[in-house]
Amino acid sequence: MAVIFDVKPYSINDGPGIRITIFLKGCPLSCAWCHNPEGMSPQLQKLYSKAKCLGCGTCVEHCPRDALRLTPDGIVTDPELCDLCGICAAGCPTKAMEMSGRQVTVAEIMQVIRRETLTMDQSQGGVTLSGGEPMMQSEFLIQLLDACGREGIHRAVDTTGLSKPETLLEVAKRTELFLYDLKLMDPEMHKKFTGVSNVRILDNLRLLAESGANINIRIPLIKGVNDDAGNLRQTAEFVAALLGEKKLVSLLPYHNIASHKYGKLGQEFDGGDMAEPTAADLEMAIGIFADAGLEAAVGG
Repeated sequence: MAVIFDVKPYSINDGPGIRITIFLKGCPLSCAWCHNPEGMSPQLQKLYSKAKCLGCGTCVEHCPRDALRLTPDGIVTDPELCDLCGICAAGCPTKAMEMSGRQVTVAEIMQVIRRETLTMDQSQGGVTLSGGEPMMQSEFLIQLLDACGREGIHRAVDTTGLSKPETLLEVAKRTELFLYDLKLMDPEMHKKFTGVSNVRILDNLRLLAESGANINIRIPLIKGVNDDAGNLRQTAEFVAALLGEKKLVSLLPYHNIASHKYGKLGQEFDGGDMAEPTAADLEMAIGIFADAGLEAAVGG
């Protein structure tokens, strides 16, 4: 069993071709810019949108634990009473109340994947396992990769790189492509913005390259965080020195369109000085990677 929080068919940004992307809950990082904050916690969560709420009280009436109250500020949940059963969300007529996360088996997910095989085959696509950090649920991840492999389905894993090295290598045996995130090169700056050091992340990337794995580097480019020339040059030098074929670098421009998700979780979103990179910023970044002999492109 595993806990997932989303399944997206017809995905075109998570590897080659048209894919189905499975999002597993739980992440060891807490990136300040995260656009999937509901993927951070490994636990089930409840989301509430006051803007969608009619104030009808249906959720209050149906809650078996009397954990909800209708107030002038909308629905308030008592976390001491709520057991996240999801009855309130199931009965909400406007989906103002939603559950994030559900338990699934490998067999259940394979049924969903098989429905997309025609589209995947025609486009040379496949399955991408993302998150959160999929290697936090490594047993399920490996079982699902094995199941896809038995049916000849192309497998990609989108990872932060923060895992046990032995887990990473076991996953590598079952994966045709890694989408490997790099945020910052300085360990202290990395810890400031993600909550963790990047030492193991960089060590694991070297290890993965030494194994001969196929790796695409993905960099969320954030103005005010990691778009400066110094960090980009360090990143380019590090990636260029990895063993094997030169890695493709995908630059993913920051945006804050998912900031409303934090409110649904009852959390504050502090964008600080973070901003979208300009066209000139992206052009500079592409040039820095080109100088290191690497192909970089926006998106992917």
